[in-house]
Amino acid sequence: MTSIQMAQLATYALYVAMAALACAMTAFTLYLARLASGREARRVSESEAARTHTDSPVLVTAGAARGDAVTGDSTTSDSTTGDSTTGVTTGGHGREDVATTPASAVAEGDRREPASGSLGMSLSWLGALFLVVSLALRGLSVSRVPVANLFEFAVAGATATLLTYLVLAQRRPLRWLGLFVVVPVLSVLGLALVAWYVPAAELAPALQSYWIAIHVPIAIISIGIFTVAFCILLVQLGVERRERQRAEGRAPSTSRLGTLLDALPGAARLDRIAYSLNVAAFPLWTFTIIAGAIWGQKAWGTYWSWDPKEVWTFVIWVLYAAYLHARATSGWKRRTSNVIAIAGYVAILLNTTVVNFFFSGLHSYSGL
Repeated sequence: MTSIQMAQLATYALYVAMAALACAMTAFTLYLARLASGREARRVSESEAARTHTDSPVLVTAGAARGDAVTGDSTTSDSTTGDSTTGVTTGGHGREDVATTPASAVAEGDRREPASGSLGMSLSWLGALFLVVSLALRGLSVSRVPVANLFEFAVAGATATLLTYLVLAQRRPLRWLGLFVVVPVLSVLGLALVAWYVPAAELAPALQSYWIAIHVPIAIISIGIFTVAFCILLVQLGVERRERQRAEGRAPSTSRLGTLLDALPGAARLDRIAYSLNVAAFPLWTFTIIAGAIWGQKAWGTYWSWDPKEVWTFVIWVLYAAYLHARATSGWKRRTSNVIAIAGYVAILLNTTVVNFFFSGLHSYSGL
C-alpha cells in the first residue's frame, strides 16, 4: 500500500467516524428527550399526588355514631422510582374513586432510556475507533506523528476529547453528557475537513525532532480533558441557576430545557467532576510549557521568545492556575471560580484559531 493510498484511507476513516458520531448524536438526543419527558411526568405525578392529598375529604361512616372519624386513604408515589400514585376514597354510598397518575408513562420512559443511551455510547466508541485508525493511517502515510498542522491537531484534539469522555463515562453515569461532547467534536471535525484540510506532507525542518512526539500530544491530551470539563461547567452553571432560583423562592422555568436541567445531577456534583478534570489537566498543560521551552532552546537557541503562541499558552496557564487557587482559597464563590475556568477554555479556543490565523511567529505551522 502506497503512502497516497494510506492518506486516502485515513480520510475515508474520518468520514466513517463522523457518520458514526452523527448517529450517536441522534441517539443521545433521544436519550435526553426521554430523560426530560420522564422528569416532566414525575413532576406532574408529584403535583397531582400533592393535590390529591390536600383535597381528600374527611369522610364519615356509620361508625361516626360512636365518634369515629375515618379519612380517605391515599398512597403517594416515590418520585425516584416512578411508581404509580393512587388515591382511594370511600364515598358515602360505598363507591371508590381511584385517581391514577401517568406514572406508567414514566416507567415506560425509564425502560427505554438505557437503550438510546447505550446505543449512543456504542456509536461513540465506534467513532473513536475510526478516529484513531484515521490518525494512525495519516501518520503512517508520511512516517511521522500526525500532529504537524492545524488539520491534524484538530482531529487529534477531537479524538482526545471523545476518548476522555468515554473513559470517564466508564466510571461515572455520564450518558447524559454524550450530546454535549459529541456536538463540539463533530463540529471541530467538520471544520477541519472543510476549512483546515491539507494533504499529508513531510515535517518542516524546525519540527523534525523527537520533541514533537512529546510536546504536542501532551498538549492535545490536556486540551481534550479541559474540553470535557468545560462542557460540564456550562451545564453546571445552568443547573446551579435553577437551584438558586428555587432557594430564593422563585419559580424556575418549566420549558423543556429547564425540565432537562432538573433531570441532571446536582450543581455540586457537576462541579466536583469538572474540578477533578481540571486538576488532572493542569499538570499536563504545565508540562506542555516546559517541554516546549526545552524544544525551543534546541530549535531556536532560546527557551522563551515571547512568540504569540507562547504568550497565549502562558495566559491559559495563568487562568487555570487562578481557578485552582480560587478553589483552594476561602471566600471565593464557586460560580466565580468556574467562570475563571470557562475563561481559560475560551483562551484555548483563541490560541488554537485566532492566534494561528492572525498572528505570525515561530509557531506558524498551521499549513494554511
